Amino acid sequence: MLHFRPLDAPTPFLFFTGKGGVGKTSLACATAVGLADRGSRVLLVSTDPASNLDEMLEVRLSDCPVSVPNAAGLFAMNIDPEAAADSYRTRVLKQLGPAITAEERSTVREQLSGACTTEIAAFDEFVGLLDGDMAGFDHIIFDTAPTGHTLRLLSLPKAWTGFLKDNDRGASCLGPHSGLKMQEDRFHQALQALGDPRRTTVVLVTRADRSAIREAARTSGELDALNLSSQILAVNGRFHATDPADVMAVALEREQDEALASMPASLAKLPRDEIPLFGFDIVGLTVLRRMLTSDPLPLDEAAEQDAKLIDLPGLDRLVDDIAKGKHGLIMVMGKGGVGKTTIAAAIAVGLAKRGHAVHLSTTDPAAHVKFVVDGVMPGLTVDRIDPRVETERYVAKILASRGRGLDEQGKALLLEDLASPCTEEVAVFHAFSHVVAEARSAFVVLDTAPTGHTLLLLDATGAYHRQMTSQLEPSGPGRIVTPLMRLQDPTHTRVILVTLPETTPVSEAAALQQDLRRAGIEPFGWVINKCLVASGTHDPLLRLRLARERTQIARVQDGLAERSYMISWRSKPPVGVEELEALS
Repeated sequence: MLHFRPLDAPTPFLFFTGKGGVGKTSLACATAVGLADRGSRVLLVSTDPASNLDEMLEVRLSDCPVSVPNAAGLFAMNIDPEAAADSYRTRVLKQLGPAITAEERSTVREQLSGACTTEIAAFDEFVGLLDGDMAGFDHIIFDTAPTGHTLRLLSLPKAWTGFLKDNDRGASCLGPHSGLKMQEDRFHQALQALGDPRRTTVVLVTRADRSAIREAARTSGELDALNLSSQILAVNGRFHATDPADVMAVALEREQDEALASMPASLAKLPRDEIPLFGFDIVGLTVLRRMLTSDPLPLDEAAEQDAKLIDLPGLDRLVDDIAKGKHGLIMVMGKGGVGKTTIAAAIAVGLAKRGHAVHLSTTDPAAHVKFVVDGVMPGLTVDRIDPRVETERYVAKILASRGRGLDEQGKALLLEDLASPCTEEVAVFHAFSHVVAEARSAFVVLDTAPTGHTLLLLDATGAYHRQMTSQLEPSGPGRIVTPLMRLQDPTHTRVILVTLPETTPVSEAAALQQDLRRAGIEPFGWVINKCLVASGTHDPLLRLRLARERTQIARVQDGLAERSYMISWRSKPPVGVEELEALS
């Protein structure tokens, strides 16, 4: 049996978090199955708006616990932000009572239509799990969204508890009768549960690469600041070459060893487990059960590599295709860990090299773009949408407009309302809208947050569009152009979906593409990143992965992508202007 601390000494609440693509879901699922097999009653919950628990467990899930077949005692569910928001709106409107006028009810309904409501509703579901809504389970395991989204979620109990202290008015963005004050004790109980090491353990999942380790170290520090100090480090996907003559395999092992050797001391001091790299897709109970046991997954017939080369253009062709437009917004999207930041940075550098003015920014709270670019070049501006900075800017703007003419008491009440955690979401949306508009006259490359967080941002964009267009008079002068309309315009916006040649990332990119199409946004093309097909490796484990790679590349080419581009695997991710320039 592999020594894995979350199995050996589990607390009632287990959180699996980390950079996108490091294997949080597979480890959370394997732990849940392992604990259930030992006789515990376990609830596995995804807080990721782009959850793939269904695929991993091979069972259709909902926002209520569903029994997992062939795993006695194991139940699973997804926290569905939209379903939670609908339920929350119904509860708030019901509290208004019969005396309220139709106009007042309409006003409250409009207040409850934005992203703030979606966030607080999903948060309320999360808090309920910590506060005993799902009593009867020995363990509740949270498979979380990528780091930035998760840190926001885990910080909310503290943020809302602070906001509601001595506040009798609630938050206007959530309706005047939202009942938030009634939730104060519940939020406080959640805060206590998260900070109690006897009840809560956070499993920081990372890969043995520098970017994932850097983010794990940052996350660990931020969790400490939130009083979540009971942490375990899980290094997933450890690889050891079987043949010292295999250049590619040896390079991969060396890169992992060097990354772990340079781990920050704050992270190195944590209890640590290492989980090996597998040649199979981690899908289904059979594979999940074998992940954390001493019985290795078989390397059966590592299928002979097809000698036929896969002929797909590289990133240079993509940049050439984009450059024909002279200006516009390029949104790079996909599952966490697929290399969005590197691709976005390479596209921006490539466009600047071709003589264009380029603004490279990111909506990802992890904000790795500056680490990847690591330099300057003419025509390229690099920054980020920083939630803290944007919130301060938004508050100052509101005080200068709505606060003008208010007396001291009125300003104090306005400031109190702006202290709501919802304000950050609104501020980030306003910053995003500004970036979208900027692309009318220049190239703007946007490295987006992992899928779930980005979908919530697009939800806010849709809500704003509906609000603005509903206020238009049919015969009124002029025409309003909302951010959503710019995203829907293929001459203004090109969405690039990035994936790895693996089952889950391709499935999630396909699901994202469907979500975008429902919003009237058609992706421009797909980038398949980190492909082994030209590596020449003969390592049995890597050859098994390579055989599955070809299946996924064909899947993208033959039925999913309008245009597809391929980037070969590199022993070290490209960092710095020169390496990005070579890539693009």
